[in-house]
Amino acid sequence: MTPEPAPAEGETFAQLLAALKDAYGANDTRIADRIGAHVSTVNNWAHGKANPRPAALRALAREFPKFSEERLFAAVGKRAPAPLSDDKRAAVLEVFDRLTEEQQEMLLIQASAVAETNDRQP
Repeated sequence: MTPEPAPAEGETFAQLLAALKDAYGANDTRIADRIGAHVSTVNNWAHGKANPRPAALRALAREFPKFSEERLFAAVGKRAPAPLSDDKRAAVLEVFDRLTEEQQEMLLIQASAVAETNDRQP
């Protein structure tokens, strides 16, 4: 795989998207189709009117692997979520299985609240 194009200092998401388009010869329609977004959404990103949500950033990284999640998230002022290995997933489920129903509900509420802080736009 070709190395990721170097990010510009203080790169905005619109700048990153322009670099992605150049690197892949893609347009807004192709990007939208590949990640399951509406073309107008991608157009808003391209013109700096909006930034993508975390799910869209992960989809972009998956569909256009020359651009890492770290760089995509950084362009919207966020840190990329850590990958969850099979071992970590199993460990989380093992702990979760030992909790009462009430404890499981409370943990889900707490974990969701923490995750939502990552999803908010800067």
